[in-house]
Amino acid sequence: MQKIMVCIKRVVDYNVRIRVKPDGSGVMLDGVKMSVNPFDEIALEEALRIKERGSNAEVLAVSIGVADTQQQLRTALAMGADRAILVQVDAAVEPLTAAQTFLALARKENPDLIFLGKQAIDDDANQTGQMLAALWDRPQATFASKIEIADGKAVVTREVDAGLETIEIDLPAVVTVDLRLNEPRYVKLPDIMKAKKKPLDVTTLEALGISRGQLLTTIKTEPPPQRQKGVMVKDVAELVAVLKKKGLI
Repeated sequence: MQKIMVCIKRVVDYNVRIRVKPDGSGVMLDGVKMSVNPFDEIALEEALRIKERGSNAEVLAVSIGVADTQQQLRTALAMGADRAILVQVDAAVEPLTAAQTFLALARKENPDLIFLGKQAIDDDANQTGQMLAALWDRPQATFASKIEIADGKAVVTREVDAGLETIEIDLPAVVTVDLRLNEPRYVKLPDIMKAKKKPLDVTTLEALGISRGQLLTTIKTEPPPQRQKGVMVKDVAELVAVLKKKGLI
């Protein structure tokens, strides 16, 4: 294996409490901490572990986003990625455009394996990896909880509704990862300093020949309704009565 490409996304940190804009046009991002999407961080960790097990593969981190996305790519470099590419845009792109962009990078870089998180925690679309595999016309394995690479093939254990499923796919391939695959490493200060010297290239959709189409329109963003306060009951009979009153039984 010569090269592993890992696709990462800049999202609001999972510890931040999301606030909706007063006009309902979206989520408030000013002054909000941004991080690497947790699923993508797991994907990067797996790529680094494959490299460290002796494959000597180059790990390439790629992302699509605003200029500040370089911060998340520097985090990927600090974790151990060899280099990074940012496709700079002025606004978020839809899953299909993201897949087309990653396809253009894949054709340019010729990776043996492409890793993505199974979904991003901002839109929970769970579409980009599958679209990328279809456009690339290569095998895919989604929701991976275990990955073994040998002899130009990948044996992937997937988490499905019925339990676990193990499949074998030929490389090159696209793999999306689940939370149970691994625990991402902690980034130390010396690694952060070293990451500043690693190459990070910036390109655009236009340079890759990608047109940002719009298939989806967000009409309004609303916060979830506040939970109602609980009710204390004296016994089972009173509990049943309250549930019947609410039409729950």
